[in-house]
Amino acid sequence: MRSFLLIFSMLCFATLNFRCADMNTVNQASSDTVSTEPETYTADWESLAKYNESPEWFADSKLGIYFHWGPYTVPAFGSEWYPRNMYVEGSKEFAYHKEKFGDQSEVGYHDMIPDFTGEHFDAEAWADLMQEAGARWGGPVAQHHDGFAMWDSELNPWNAVDMGPKKDITGEMAAALRKRGMKLITSFHHARNLQRNAADTSHWTAWDSHFPYHPDWATSTTDDQLRWLYGNVPAEEWYPFWFGQIKEVIDQYDPEIIWFDIWLNIIPEKYRKEFCAYYINQAQEKGQEVVIAHKKDDLPIDVSILDIEQGGKKDVSERVWLTDITLSNRSWSYIEGQTYKDPALVIRNLIDVVSKNGVVLLNISPKADGSIPEEQKTVLRTMGKWLKTYGEAIYETRARLEYGYGTAKADEGRHGGQSATVKYSASDVRFTESKDQKTIYAIFLGAPKSGEKVVLKSLRSIAFPPKHPVKKVSVLGIDQELEFAFNQHDNYVVLPDAPMNEIATVVKIEME
Repeated sequence: MRSFLLIFSMLCFATLNFRCADMNTVNQASSDTVSTEPETYTADWESLAKYNESPEWFADSKLGIYFHWGPYTVPAFGSEWYPRNMYVEGSKEFAYHKEKFGDQSEVGYHDMIPDFTGEHFDAEAWADLMQEAGARWGGPVAQHHDGFAMWDSELNPWNAVDMGPKKDITGEMAAALRKRGMKLITSFHHARNLQRNAADTSHWTAWDSHFPYHPDWATSTTDDQLRWLYGNVPAEEWYPFWFGQIKEVIDQYDPEIIWFDIWLNIIPEKYRKEFCAYYINQAQEKGQEVVIAHKKDDLPIDVSILDIEQGGKKDVSERVWLTDITLSNRSWSYIEGQTYKDPALVIRNLIDVVSKNGVVLLNISPKADGSIPEEQKTVLRTMGKWLKTYGEAIYETRARLEYGYGTAKADEGRHGGQSATVKYSASDVRFTESKDQKTIYAIFLGAPKSGEKVVLKSLRSIAFPPKHPVKKVSVLGIDQELEFAFNQHDNYVVLPDAPMNEIATVVKIEME
């Protein structure tokens, strides 16, 4: 008996050891596969491609607002390209500058900066307006092609704290936006600011440099401070300057989105890689999920979000994308005599973009004194009012396999895709879907006829029908259940005898 107990005890001990060892192996395997440490990315595309370029919050957000505001708003003439075009002989800006301000050899772009006063700039009021419009994020054009920094810069002597408004525009906007639970975007357009054509008199106005070189004008200056504005700096000094300014903004303001204008391709790849790695790694350390946006083919698509200027996709995109659109018709910056888009056009374009898995970056244009024209405020407030009632069909939704249908014809966009000024009507329908795929939103881009029996083509049984039985159909903003049918034989909803929204009417289809 004693021998049996001894053997039994030894077997139990061995079994216990085996189980402990097995559990240790499981625990070790678990610790090997689950790490709380953020991944560190190296400055190469293979490593950077592992980063999720479209965080959930960005795909959910659908709308952001930024503003073109800088010394180029002082003349309020032509466009935000005034700093360049005032030096292009034969341009309307060249003639205007000579008549209004004086000869280019006597009055340069830098002489206009003291008149960029911004005395009416109010970050709190601007952030309120962005939030009222329905934006989930916002911020400044941190630096346009002109080389003027809209933040408190130690690197760039030409900045909004030391000159012009003498305010940290980026810092004040960042604080005001975050107070409202919104995220920050900073955009950079300064890739062209290096003077690349000084030695080639036949190409002084080439597009790879913003300022046309001329020996009699400030654009050829070698002054220790002024040369940094006009880009008359050796390339080996200027490219670190390009990167260093972005690092300043990252370190000081932690933007959740950094957006680049076209011509990023003329920045050596080394610096583009270093920027991406630095930005993403800094964000990882701070617990941020950030977005990099680019145009054309300037960055790999699996590292950043593609932006299509003033346009949109023609069909649903597998990847989340972005479009930057301005409220104005003639210029991205404020100019005298500016006209603005109809709010209905802006809202319908937003709906079309969202139905194709896109996000809208909307531009506003303050005056040099920091005031925002009432016409722009009206458009933004109209957007916000519509989104307050119908926003559940926009925010936190996802595109369906078919975005919709209709009769509207889209022109080709200047920068790819389709134009952002399509004339939609109630015969054009766009679809979005809740992330749990339990709700479909059919959005009429106009006011359908009250009481009408409407067949929703995309939801036919042989097309892209609801994934679950439909239990309820209603129109957002109207407390009334609708007659409907979604089965193998019928596919319709009967609209209520009530006024439909003239901008866009949303039918909500709820499933079991």
